[in-house]
Amino acid sequence: MKFRQSLFWDTDPVRIDKDKNALYIIERVLDFGNDEEVKWVYHNYDKSLLKEVVDNPRRLRPESKKLWKLILQS
Repeated sequence: MKFRQSLFWDTDPVRIDKDKNALYIIERVLDFGNDEEVKWVYHNYDKSLLKEVVDNPRRLRPESKKLWKLILQS
């Protein structure tokens, strides 16, 4: 997937590695991603990795954290 610069404003999206930067990608997409980006993350990363990001108290905004905790319960 080609990532938007506005999603990764602090780095060059071309330099982001899907595997090495997984937590970083998940964090940004769950907080600020559009539908297409969220679907991509949901299908490309294990749910346990998504839960790791959601369960970390410093990773997501409170509003995003509440939503994703509900989604990942199932």
